[in-house]
Amino acid sequence: MTNSIKIEDSYQGYSLDSFCIPKHYEEDLESVLIPYGVIHDRIERIAKDIFVDFGKEPLVAICVLKGGYKFYTDLIDKINSLNRNQGERSVPLSVDFIRLRSYQNDKSVGTIEVIGGDNMESVKGKNVLVVEDIIDTGRTMKKLLGLLEEFQPKCVKVASLLLKRQPASNGYIPEYCGFEIPDKFVVGYALDFNERFRDLHHICVVNNNGINKYKV
Repeated sequence: MTNSIKIEDSYQGYSLDSFCIPKHYEEDLESVLIPYGVIHDRIERIAKDIFVDFGKEPLVAICVLKGGYKFYTDLIDKINSLNRNQGERSVPLSVDFIRLRSYQNDKSVGTIEVIGGDNMESVKGKNVLVVEDIIDTGRTMKKLLGLLEEFQPKCVKVASLLLKRQPASNGYIPEYCGFEIPDKFVVGYALDFNERFRDLHHICVVNNNGINKYKV
């Protein structure tokens, strides 16, 4: 099992009253599952693990948009900090972006739309790190990994901030994972529900009011 922090099914999270929550979301959230500061502390450790694993080898870091952009930005910043301060070693980084669409409302759908990836020829023969916000059923990631393999990279590893436990999972587990979470729909820290909640700092659980309000 990937080294991650496991949040048990019985965990109820923190009361919204314990944190600063935007007024426009107060009635739409059940609890704070992972506070902003804890997210950053965990990303710092993931960055260190990646830095140690890749040593001095160049790395192409691919961000899965849109939900992965905050995790991606903070992860790259922390790797770059290690590059500046470790002296004898550093990981040369290049960046790229891809967008996958696999959700409708709060459900992962059977079909997966890949948007972008036209310039993936640049990964041939290189180490690739895919940075994702959350792995749910695993179908989205399998689709992306299949796409990348067509371009013959040297190796591909995945860093996902969240890994959700759910019955529909195909069993895929990333090499780097921040938190293993219960089967709840979460938002915040750039994770969305129909483009809402990306501006929320903490990772929170949506309540029924929020789902019904923003359902399309």
